[in-house]
Parts: sequence; structure tokens; C-alpha cells
Amino acid sequence: MDLSDRVVVVTGASGIAAAGARRFGAEGASVYLISIDEGQCRSLAAELTASRVPVSWRAADLTLEEATVSAFADCVEHFGKVDGLFAVAGASGRAFGDGPLDSIPIDGWAQTMAINTVPPFLAAREAVLAMKQNPGSAGVNRGSIVVIGSVLANHPSRLFATHAYATAKGATAAMVRSMAAHYASEGIRVNMVAPGLVRTPMSERAARDPQTMAYAAAKQPLAGGFLEAEDVASAGLFLLSDRASRITGQVLEVDGGWGVTEVGS
Repeated sequence: MDLSDRVVVVTGASGIAAAGARRFGAEGASVYLISIDEGQCRSLAAELTASRVPVSWRAADLTLEEATVSAFADCVEHFGKVDGLFAVAGASGRAFGDGPLDSIPIDGWAQTMAINTVPPFLAAREAVLAMKQNPGSAGVNRGSIVVIGSVLANHPSRLFATHAYATAKGATAAMVRSMAAHYASEGIRVNMVAPGLVRTPMSERAARDPQTMAYAAAKQPLAGGFLEAEDVASAGLFLLSDRASRITGQVLEVDGGWGVTEVGS
């Protein structure tokens, strides 16, 4: 799954995003990081540089249009193009009041939707605009976009009743399919990876809860608990690579069996 001579933009700089950046760099890609956390960007970029991966970065809030446009422009200025996007940036809305629908305040709903739908929208838009500048013709891949979703959009659980978050991921899946239909004729592929429970900084609270750990072990039997970020990164690598050159508009569930496994109450 060689990514030599490819430029891949990764939104986020920890967890799944960091795992993706490492995998893509190991396969020969140049990596451009965009994250709101400057420290994480700087640290991951230093790690990639030490591994001789061409890398650049920009600390930016991807819910802000001007900041996102500027970051992508900087990537094109630095590397000359954009071939791939691995859009991970998003967050839990629990801090805003996300939970069962009848308990969510309107502001909590709006903020959860914003932090989980605006970053992939803006990043995908800017990626498409850049990819349209890549040489291409009928049947030639000019770019690949991979958006990270969630298994909760299609396989909800009472233990994870975060209805605004699930709705945001479902909406983003609809965006992915609509984009795939529209841009296939231009050689731009768009797919989603929908993970189950993954061991990341965002899931630290859940990973410390014995009930959640037991549930994950039963619900994700192929992982025996939480998935690793590298499991999701590997799926992203496949979809970004030429191995997936005829695949678009798909939601690939990397869930350790979550979607097909029942857990007794």
C-alpha cells in the first residue's frame, strides 16, 4: 500500500490521527498535520521528522473557515499539492450536555454537532478544491478522502447514549456518500471508516470504567476489548492507497464485531 510521492493531510494529532500519520509516513507519504493543539502537532511532527518522514503542520481550529482555508493553502504552498485527506478531528459532546435526547440542552446539541460536522466538512471541501488541481483523466485517481465516523451511527447502544454525537456521525456519513457520488467522475474518491470503541485520549474516561471495559470485551470479541488506534489507521491506509482505487462511497466498519454481536443485559 505504497503512498510514495503522495501528500496526505491529517486532521488531528493524537489517537487515531497520530496512528494514521505514522502509518502513512511509513508507506512513503509526506504528511501535513492540522490540529487545534499546537503541542501535539509539534510533538508528532518531531517524531515523524526523526523517522525521516517529510512533515509540516499548522495549529488551527477546524471549526473556523478562515483557519481551515489558510491551513490547506499552507500545505499546498509547502508540498505543492494534496493527494489524500484523513479527517479525524472531532470530539465527545458530553462536556456540552450530550446524552439521551430528552436531556440534551439546545446549546449542547448545537456545539456537539458543530465540533463533529464542521471540521470534516471544511477539511473535505478544501481537500476537494486542492485535488481538482491534480492531473487526471477518466479512470485516474486524483485524490482520496477518508473521514472517521463511528459505529454508533448505525449500531447504537444504551450504554453509549450520546444522541447528538451519533447524529453528527450519521450526518457525516451522508455527506461522504453524497460527495462520492458527485466527485467520482472527477477521479476523487470519498469513504468513511466507522470504528467501534478505540483506545485513544478521548476514550480515557471510558477505558477506566470496569462496566465499559467488560462491555467492550463482550461487544468487540475480535479485539477482546478496546480496539487500537492502529487498527483504524490500517483501514485508512488501505482506502487512501491504490489498492482501493475502485472503491468510493463506502462506510467501512472497523468494530471488532460490535455491529454483529449481541450482549446480554
